[in-house]
Amino acid sequence: MFDFPVLIGDIGGTNARFAVLERPDDEPAALAHVRTGDYPDPSAAIRAALTGAPTAPPRSALLAVAARVDGPAVRLTNAAWVIEGARIGADFGLSACTIVNDYVPVAAGAAALDPAGPDRGILAPIGPVLPPGRGARLVLGPGTGFGAAALVPYGEQLAIVSTEAGHTDFGPSDEAEAQLWPHLERVEGRVTVETLLSGPGLSRLYAALGGGRHADPAAVTADGLSGRDPAAVQALALFAKLLGRLCGDLALIFLATGGVYIGGGIAPRILPVLNQGGFRRAFAHKPPFAAQMAQIPTCVITIADPAFTGLAALASRPACFAYDGQAWRASA
Repeated sequence: MFDFPVLIGDIGGTNARFAVLERPDDEPAALAHVRTGDYPDPSAAIRAALTGAPTAPPRSALLAVAARVDGPAVRLTNAAWVIEGARIGADFGLSACTIVNDYVPVAAGAAALDPAGPDRGILAPIGPVLPPGRGARLVLGPGTGFGAAALVPYGEQLAIVSTEAGHTDFGPSDEAEAQLWPHLERVEGRVTVETLLSGPGLSRLYAALGGGRHADPAAVTADGLSGRDPAAVQALALFAKLLGRLCGDLALIFLATGGVYIGGGIAPRILPVLNQGGFRRAFAHKPPFAAQMAQIPTCVITIADPAFTGLAALASRPACFAYDGQAWRASA
């Protein structure tokens, strides 16, 4: 399906990362990590990334984007770029260009991970170290936005199910949350998963807890981890609790006995808070299934570019995975 070398890219609302996979099952050769807002369109960023690259020019491309992929032109959810496989293919003389949701490769990369085995270097368990079951796996991540996908065994393949879980409504589950909810900033009149479980969401929690509006999420994180700011400490603890509750809900929806694997830019930075207990208590508190939930491993993916591993797997072993996306091929 892919002619090598393959340009691979992980394009988010804030950052875009590019690499080249020269041969199947090679390690991706990283090219560049750029800010999305610094370039007018994806081709400009790719051109800059390829300038002076020590690899052969790519012959095809596989790009993961932080958006719903439902047509030949994909607009990023949290940035101005429009990604079109046909245009990128023409701009760089490619034979093919495939575009997928950004959590498709994260799911593919999680296919063989074992929180209780040799992958401890790239996984940080939250709560007990547990072996994964043989069922579905759930990958998700709070960052600029919120992404989630499930990896479901289906015959000889692994089906990757993209979701828009970040845009579902999110309500209070206890009295303390019920008192806080009226003070939360709405986005287009709604409180969604992404409204709270994202970088901007952490700032909204901080504001609702009395810490002040429009705070920088990185500053809230730093002040919460250091204990300097009580509102920041509360915001991080609540963020962990809400994230645990959502992870548990999605694990029930997909019967994710294979484990929950959390990516994104926030979770690795707040591991101490995630391990204080609130996350795991909220995750497992799903009566009448609390005993079953207690056996599901939860962990954070700690490597910087987890999508690259999955993109390499998708390009190298396409027959192993089934997933939706937009595929453009050059005319013969």
